[in-house]
Amino acid sequence: MPSDVAGLVLAAGSGSRYGGPKALVEYEGSRLVDRAARLLSSGGCDPVVVVSGAVSLTVPGAIVVHNPDWASGMGSSLRAGLRALTASAAGAVVVALVDQPWVGVEAVRRLAAAWSSGTQVAVATYDGRRGNPVLLSRAVWSEVADLAVGDVGARPFMQANPSLVTPVDCTGTGLPADVDTPSDLPASE
Repeated sequence: MPSDVAGLVLAAGSGSRYGGPKALVEYEGSRLVDRAARLLSSGGCDPVVVVSGAVSLTVPGAIVVHNPDWASGMGSSLRAGLRALTASAAGAVVVALVDQPWVGVEAVRRLAAAWSSGTQVAVATYDGRRGNPVLLSRAVWSEVADLAVGDVGARPFMQANPSLVTPVDCTGTGLPADVDTPSDLPASE
């Protein structure tokens, strides 16, 4: 994987449906935010930026950027993360969500490989359905940021520019399921 692919974890929310910030939720011995940062770094992303908001975070091996507008939705967190990466040498970024602990490292690697082949935007698919993570070439960051408002991230950009989007089959690499409530996590043993 090229060393100029960064990672971005969106972890700013308050977790209102969960009952608290999902970034701090412990699962299999680590917080969801730490798992997400490790997912990206294990997939070769460098640097890894984590966007915090509702709570202050310290994440080993990651740069934490606070989004003061986190309550306005995911769009402001995506903008904050992309803004933080503009000074980096990254040519692309893989964006992951903090509440998807079962996404696999191979999905990150496949997205980066698609970028190495000239793809501007790559989206992980599972059994033909779009999911996360997504990869965004630096060339589209500005336009993605302009369209990321409210509680949406890169989806409006992808819908407006379907010819730039490459689906990347990640079936069998993990699961893109969200953790929305405590019942979504299996009981720890």
